[in-house]
Amino acid sequence: MVTIHHLEVRLDVAADDEVAVFARLFNRYIEAWARQRETERAREKAAARASELTESRGSWEM
Repeated sequence: MVTIHHLEVRLDVAADDEVAVFARLFNRYIEAWARQRETERAREKAAARASELTESRGSWEM
């Protein structure tokens, strides 16, 4: 896994339209990435909870 702690993007463009297009595309993809990461974290938490429940049930049996 790669963790990015600091990301700096520099863009040298001649027209405001190009900046708007870049910003729109960047936002679209960074939001998709954030949603995917959030989903992954939720799955990890659910799996951890399920594992805890399974382990606790096992200790009740003799």
